[in-house]
Amino acid sequence: MEIKALSTVTIILRGFELDKVEAVVQAMENTEIKNIEVTTNSPNYLNTISEIKNKYPHINIGAGTVTTYDQAAKSIDAGASFILSPIMLSKDIIKLCNDNNVICVPAAMTPSEINQMFDFGADIVKVFPATTVGPKFFKDVQAPLGKLNLMAVGDVNINNAKQFLDSGCKYLGIGTGMFNKKDIETKDIEKMRESIKDFSKLTEE
Repeated sequence: MEIKALSTVTIILRGFELDKVEAVVQAMENTEIKNIEVTTNSPNYLNTISEIKNKYPHINIGAGTVTTYDQAAKSIDAGASFILSPIMLSKDIIKLCNDNNVICVPAAMTPSEINQMFDFGADIVKVFPATTVGPKFFKDVQAPLGKLNLMAVGDVNINNAKQFLDSGCKYLGIGTGMFNKKDIETKDIEKMRESIKDFSKLTEE
C-alpha cells in the first residue's frame, strides 16, 4: 500500500454512523481537505473505515482514539491509512504502523514526550489538548528541538487555527465544530462543503 501524505487539516468525527460520515466525505469533494478520522468509540467504526476506503480511495481515512495494539491492528486491517491517539503509544504499536506503511500520530504534551514519540518512530506527534498549552508552545518547543511534524488537536477552531499554523504547527485536527451540527444530522452536503471551504480559506491566508 502506498502511504499518502496528510494534508494540513484532518476532520475528526466521533460517534457518527456510516451514513453521516459518508455525507461529510462527499462534502469534502473539490476542497483542500482530504483527511477524515473516525474514532474507535464510534458505532461500527471498522466497517465505516472499510466502506469509506473502498468507495473513496482518494480520501485519507484514518482511525482516531486508538489506545491499544488490538485497535491499531484491526483499524489497519480495515484499511486505515493513518492512526491517531489521544495518548503516547508504545514502540510496538508505532512499529506496527511503520511496518504496514500507515501514518502514526501518537499524542504528547511536553517536549520530552514529543521527543520520545519521534524516537519511537512516530510520523507526526499530536499535541493534545492543544489549547491548554496554546499556539506559542509550538514555536517555543521547536526553538531547541528543530522543525517537527506537530499536529494541534483539542478545541482547535476557525477562530484560532491560523494562530497555531503561524506558530509553526504543521497539522490541525478539528472536530464537528467546523460544521453546524444540524448540517451533519440532516446530511446537508452543500452547507457542509461551504463550511469546509470557509475553514480552508482561513488556513491558507
